[in-house]
Amino acid sequence: MSYQVTIEPTGDVIEVEEGQTILDAALRQGVWLPFACGHGTCATCKCQVLEGDVDIGDASPFALMDMERDEGKILACCAKPESDLVIEADIDVDDDFAGHPVQDFNAEVIAITNLSPTIKGIRFRLDREMAFQAGQYVNINVPGVEGSRAFSIANPPSQAGELELHVRLVPGGAATGWLHQELAVGDSLAVSGPYGQFFTRKSDSKDVIFIAGGSGLSSPQAMLLELLEEGDTRQMYLFQGARNVSELYNRELFEQLAAEHDNFHYIPALNAPEAGDNWQGFTGFVHDAVKAHFNGKFEGHKAYLCGPPPMIDAAITTLMQGRLFERDIHMERFFTKADGASDQPRSALFRKI
Repeated sequence: MSYQVTIEPTGDVIEVEEGQTILDAALRQGVWLPFACGHGTCATCKCQVLEGDVDIGDASPFALMDMERDEGKILACCAKPESDLVIEADIDVDDDFAGHPVQDFNAEVIAITNLSPTIKGIRFRLDREMAFQAGQYVNINVPGVEGSRAFSIANPPSQAGELELHVRLVPGGAATGWLHQELAVGDSLAVSGPYGQFFTRKSDSKDVIFIAGGSGLSSPQAMLLELLEEGDTRQMYLFQGARNVSELYNRELFEQLAAEHDNFHYIPALNAPEAGDNWQGFTGFVHDAVKAHFNGKFEGHKAYLCGPPPMIDAAITTLMQGRLFERDIHMERFFTKADGASDQPRSALFRKI
């Protein structure tokens, strides 16, 4: 049995199977609804029920208060229809968003590489091609671990039959611990995707600034590789932040790309280089490297930020002080349970990102 859910103000109509959440059905049919955590704690996917009956599911009482429940509000990631529905969502779809539907895949491990002491590169072969936009992510089911884990795609969409993921070992993390210590070439995992609203706005001709920290390099890497493959002529700058040389992974790849493309510029930054690193580049945090390179003036650029929350927050402050504002700043925060993801406040300015 299935129910029809009409989503206003776009008028999209989706079919939701009994027991399926509204968000899952929408994403699998290529209909975008805003969301972040996907499990009822952040309130990003809050919607208003205009007509029909719904089971609100396991929504957190902090994300969906009693008063809101009485008013007919739901969280799309938890809510399951009990009749045909009409709901209203806060939708702001970008014209550059392709809307590829989420699908399930079987992914076989074909290579595992030690990128740094804490980050592994894992390459998978998919059982069929996945259409995605550079910057998006997939969810992976890890054996013995409840729920799924999200990892950004590091390869360009032209390699649609494969996935390259950069996995940082999270202290005490069951999923990343298993992927680092147990996963082997030849193993297969269940993968779903693509997800996310972090992607290149190709219709905008502004020069591009990429700021990446840690394994947050994965999305900018995919974006850059795609733009360079397509012969994009915009000036592109990649600022990569790391603690020391051993953590500055894929440095040789980007140095080679910078040598081959006049419009690509690579600026690595180390905030705690070791004595044996013989480091001659920028020393300091990555947002300081960005400020120094552009003399604190960023007008006329588009910025893409990917990495841990403290890096993102510092980069946003730097960019906005240099006259770059919300419409030209796009970001993907890398939250883990160790970061207390569900407890993180969301900036009112960037509530839709």
